[in-house]
Amino acid sequence: MRRYVAIRGTRHPERPFRETGNEKLETAVKVYSYLAMGALVPLFPLDLVLFPGTQLPLHIFEERYKEMIGECLRDKSVFGIVRAKEGGLAEIGCSAEVMEVTKRYEDGRLDIMVEGKRRFEVMEVNEERSFLQGDVMYFDDEPGSAPHEKQEHAVELFTQLIEVIGAEAEAPEADDPFLSFQLVAALPLDLDFKQTLLGMRSEADRISAITEYYEALLPRMKRTMRARQRAGGNGHVS
Repeated sequence: MRRYVAIRGTRHPERPFRETGNEKLETAVKVYSYLAMGALVPLFPLDLVLFPGTQLPLHIFEERYKEMIGECLRDKSVFGIVRAKEGGLAEIGCSAEVMEVTKRYEDGRLDIMVEGKRRFEVMEVNEERSFLQGDVMYFDDEPGSAPHEKQEHAVELFTQLIEVIGAEAEAPEADDPFLSFQLVAALPLDLDFKQTLLGMRSEADRISAITEYYEALLPRMKRTMRARQRAGGNGHVS
């Protein structure tokens, strides 16, 4: 018998449970997708956000996760990375495929490189095994992309930002299909902002949100770096 922990409700707390025509259609699609999900997906809670099309190195040392990754390697299957939050898990995560085992240790530990694949919504969490598993519903973006000039502007802001902070990152191409994710994956940005982007289903909306975020962040970072340079010169920040 499966043992589940629900992580989200089905009713809005501030309104009666009355669905419009569009809401009924959306609910029907969700129910159909949920019933068609099938196998449980292993979940790996981490204090980070993984995006589709981006890579992440991981060091696997806990016994439960050595078991989990071992099964993924054996079955050539994916697992899910979800952000660990106080009191639970984020609702939106990303599936991860092991691209390479970069090192195996004598005690069974592993260094691996994974790549984000598809985003999902965690519908239920199963606690039967030593590691968490989830019934998940995968989703993709709505059709459409950001205008090319907005993509180029976002890339330019990213380039300015990494120059200011001295980060070792290469600017992605403006026509990258995962542009919005590439623009934020490599930088130590606010995790709530990254989590919000992960759940957005429009590339144009994500590009707009990143542009607004970077336009506000750049002046602050420039002031911070100038203050550090002055402090390094005379020991005081004027």
